[in-house]
Amino acid sequence: MTIGIYGGSFNPIHQGHLKLGRWLVRQSLVDELWFLVSPQNPLKPTTGLLDDRARLRLARLAVGRSKSLRVSDFEFHRPRPSFMSDTLAALRADYPDRDFVLVIGADNWLDFPCWHEPEAILAHHRIIVYPRPGYPIDASQLPYGVSLVDTPLLDISSTHIRDAIAHDPFYDGAGLHPRVWKEIQACGYFRLEHH
Repeated sequence: MTIGIYGGSFNPIHQGHLKLGRWLVRQSLVDELWFLVSPQNPLKPTTGLLDDRARLRLARLAVGRSKSLRVSDFEFHRPRPSFMSDTLAALRADYPDRDFVLVIGADNWLDFPCWHEPEAILAHHRIIVYPRPGYPIDASQLPYGVSLVDTPLLDISSTHIRDAIAHDPFYDGAGLHPRVWKEIQACGYFRLEHH
């Protein structure tokens, strides 16, 4: 079974994440996609980051009872900061019968040489790169095992959603799954006074 590993802070998870996951499954590029909620991305600041459990809950609300999309807290039980190379090695050890494929955006692929042990990831895993606006990738320059997929470009970002919640009194949850938006409103997440 081929499992797509899509790591991120998911702060918060949005429809772009879900649509990408469903598209990869529909195209038979992966059998399941796991949203791997990262407790601490070593390359990102933690300011404005919702509590780990809150982000995990929002992701689970978004995925619901989907058979092909899953939410994983695997990195919550690993040493921090969580490096993807170590996480993938641990996944291989725990699930030897699964084929794990890393799913990353074009922005992350351009940063990939700065990742911890990128060669180890490339040696053991295929990588699916999806396009992001403003981050052009030349597919002919990609190394063996790395493929650029022609996913629908969805210009939704967690950063824009957080800004809208904090500053736009008319924001209606656009780009969010309704269950996620309901929870964010109920808990007051991302409002300027929320700490």
